[in-house]
Amino acid sequence: MVDTVIAARGAVMDLLESVLRHRIPLDDAFDAHRALALLETRDRGFARLLAATVLRRLGQIDAVITTCLARPDRPKAGVLDLLRIGAAQLLFLGTPAHAAVDTTVALADERHLTPFKGLINAVLRRISREGAAMVAEQDAGRLNTEDWLWLSWRRSWGTAATRAIVEAHLVEAPLDLTTKGDPAAWAERLEARQLPTGTLRRAAGGAINELPGFAEGEWWVQDAAAALPATLFGPLAGQQVYDLCAAPGGKTAQLAAQGAQVTALDRSETRLKRLTANLERLGLSAVTITADAGEWQPDQPADALLLDAPCSATGAIRRHPDIQRLKSPDDVAKLAGSQDRLLRRAVNLVRPGGLMVYCTCSLQVEEGEQRITGALARGHWERVPIEPAEVGGFTELINDRGEVRSLPGMLKDLGGIDGFFIARLRRTA
Repeated sequence: MVDTVIAARGAVMDLLESVLRHRIPLDDAFDAHRALALLETRDRGFARLLAATVLRRLGQIDAVITTCLARPDRPKAGVLDLLRIGAAQLLFLGTPAHAAVDTTVALADERHLTPFKGLINAVLRRISREGAAMVAEQDAGRLNTEDWLWLSWRRSWGTAATRAIVEAHLVEAPLDLTTKGDPAAWAERLEARQLPTGTLRRAAGGAINELPGFAEGEWWVQDAAAALPATLFGPLAGQQVYDLCAAPGGKTAQLAAQGAQVTALDRSETRLKRLTANLERLGLSAVTITADAGEWQPDQPADALLLDAPCSATGAIRRHPDIQRLKSPDDVAKLAGSQDRLLRRAVNLVRPGGLMVYCTCSLQVEEGEQRITGALARGHWERVPIEPAEVGGFTELINDRGEVRSLPGMLKDLGGIDGFFIARLRRTA
């Protein structure tokens, strides 16, 4: 038992190194970690929760550690990560003090950091005594938000909305599901709440593949905001639809379930294989093509086009707290250029009179509003405003130009929503 406990925390130490120093997304690092695959489901779940908690609360945790260090010098990376692991358990996960401290000290031995055991023990014991009072005095939302993001959001959305965004990021997001059919019946079976948009919502946690209907392919995981774009085309039965940058395939599944003839395109063969596996589980079909959407030339234009453009994903931080530790303003600028490239290419991929829905899971106006303003200025498109009735009647999700702009902090009474931008355009003659 002790070995398993240490192994789980050791895996967390590896995950933090992957994210914070090698800039590897947490999910990718988790999937690639061989030792995690050998752990029981419960221990793997704890490791994932602990790593995500450290990343979600990194600013607060580091501030407490700094206060508790006798010297202002920053400890070496491995020691700092051990302190973060111990502090996260003490401050936010409710782990008993003796367990959090003892396992962290034992892990120091295993990781050849024995000379630092005294320091680790002293700092964590002080945190166990004084840490709760320190946390109570912190501005949690601001401390856990990177400066460039805070300034960017405040400039775009104002101080009050930014405060709501960063506070929403402190809470683990619920589990959202999209069903192939009869959401009301599945809401009952899954003990879920049906949102006005049709999404089913459960509390976070638990083994997803053990829930009713998973093996039968009756539903898939998809945030409520991410489920909106594919519903904005109107009737799709028999229509030819191109789904660009399609992986992991939630929107592809929605389009196929509506009876569309879907061609799903993605430049990553690995991600496209995952999409195909998801469709097979769901009993749905689509033509899949590995290609760069900015260069792909089909035989004929489609009736409709879904462009879920690659983006910084800052709207998904509440689900993926590693995102803000990985992204930078340079990433946003680079991705905006890629989005323009795809929008220019889209003109040739949809027939005159056909619809394009453009979306990004980003809170940055550079990847949403500004890109559509540019596309309209270049010609060939006209805006088709999205109505509140198309998004569950939530008027707050629609901006004054008829675009969807969801922000974490909205729909708080329902459990919140990811940050998303959606625009609907019609191809002109």
